[in-house]
Amino acid sequence: MKDRILRKFFLGFIQVHILHHAKKEPFFGSWMIEELKRHGYSVSAGTLYPILHNMESCGLLKKEDRIVEGKVRKYYSITEKGDEILNEVRKKAYELFNEIKD
Repeated sequence: MKDRILRKFFLGFIQVHILHHAKKEPFFGSWMIEELKRHGYSVSAGTLYPILHNMESCGLLKKEDRIVEGKVRKYYSITEKGDEILNEVRKKAYELFNEIKD
């Protein structure tokens, strides 16, 4: 039960992390899995790609196919809507974390 509850919270954090990196530069899925792992999140491709697809269908990310070493690799970057959402989330998160940090 505890794991399921934490997972729901972490999925929200992961989406913010995705938008943050998508704003910096386009990324591909396996890179994001490693990036999240660096921060202590264990996310499989079966979890990450549905999140990316959902964020794309909501207009937060856009996808570009690139040929890398003869294979198609999908790169994700932030949209204008995604940038607006990220800015709003940053403001709200900053305010909330300042309140709950003690």
